[in-house]
Amino acid sequence: MTQKITILGSTGSIGVNTLDVLSLHPDRFEVFALSAAVQVDLMLAQCRRFKPVFAVMASVPHGQLLAEKIRDHQLSTQVLSGPAALEMIASHESVDAVMAAIVGAAGLPPCMAAVKAGKRLLLANKEALVVGGEVFMQAVRQGGAQLLPIDSEHSAIFQSLPEDPSTWADRVEKIILTASGGPFRERDPETLQHVTPDQACAHPNWVMGRKISVDSATMMNKALEVIEARYLFGVSPQQIEVVIHPQSIIHSMVQYRDTSVVAQLGTPDMRVPIAYGLAWPGRIASGAKALDFRALAQMTFDTPDPRRFPGLALAWEVLGGPAGSTAVLNAANEVAVAAFLAGQIRFDQIHRVNREALDKVKLSAVSGIEDLLRIDQQTRDTAQQLVKRLEV
Repeated sequence: MTQKITILGSTGSIGVNTLDVLSLHPDRFEVFALSAAVQVDLMLAQCRRFKPVFAVMASVPHGQLLAEKIRDHQLSTQVLSGPAALEMIASHESVDAVMAAIVGAAGLPPCMAAVKAGKRLLLANKEALVVGGEVFMQAVRQGGAQLLPIDSEHSAIFQSLPEDPSTWADRVEKIILTASGGPFRERDPETLQHVTPDQACAHPNWVMGRKISVDSATMMNKALEVIEARYLFGVSPQQIEVVIHPQSIIHSMVQYRDTSVVAQLGTPDMRVPIAYGLAWPGRIASGAKALDFRALAQMTFDTPDPRRFPGLALAWEVLGGPAGSTAVLNAANEVAVAAFLAGQIRFDQIHRVNREALDKVKLSAVSGIEDLLRIDQQTRDTAQQLVKRLEV
């Protein structure tokens, strides 16, 4: 039988790559539902090709516009809008697996709905774990869901770990996350205040959305991945290390107690971890080019410069802080990156907003997702005030 797939964030880079992989295997997969924020025309094109049962837009106006276009093209896809619709397509009884590719904390509620319904969740949304933390992992366990990482680094770790998770604690010494270093890994830190949004989004290896491209340039994406790895793999923060590997061929590594290191290698193409997640525990064609070792350039490794990437250390700080600290860091960073892309603050001030938000937001007890979403909103309000104070 074919597996029915919901893609949350189908018009983003992960969503587009997922549909590309699915198109290679029409006998194995069927698109059940798609969602997007604002890209109506691209969503229409996806509906015309893949004919999902549901298409969900984030807002009512965008949903109405899509519905008109769907009727004009005489498609049977039902158009919905809003957060409740996202949760519905993530937890629908017909769905076998959910690709979670919505950027930011907005992806947390539908991810929670999916795991509570016991779905296989293919997690490309860092923030679900960064914001949700132990609350999210508890929901995974209680719902009997399967959680498979799609980030290239976490997929690489998952592929390099023993199949039996109960053996990880006894056998694993540490996890080593690799980072490309982004476009500024060799740039003088004193000149970062002059960086433009287009320069920050010009990643040397990966094709990504603008928000995650900026996160790569600040290495805040790696800070979020450290937090994600801590919850995904149940290791302590001190067992996670980050090294810069500019060629992006080794996607991450696991060092064992005997000092052996197991790594996953591949071309920098997100279709590889997507295909792995879709077919796990099997393997299917991804459409990516195979790695040609004879054509590889030299592989190099370096230590991240804390002057150039001051935000990286915040990962270990918030993991050692009170519950909700990781949600504060994520929300502040989302606001700061958006402000930088809009020309409101300088590139080097992204870290300043994050740092000051962590100092200003007062945390209370966290017992569920409602508390985390409250912290998220409180932090966004605080970060917006900080941005206004810094506006260039």
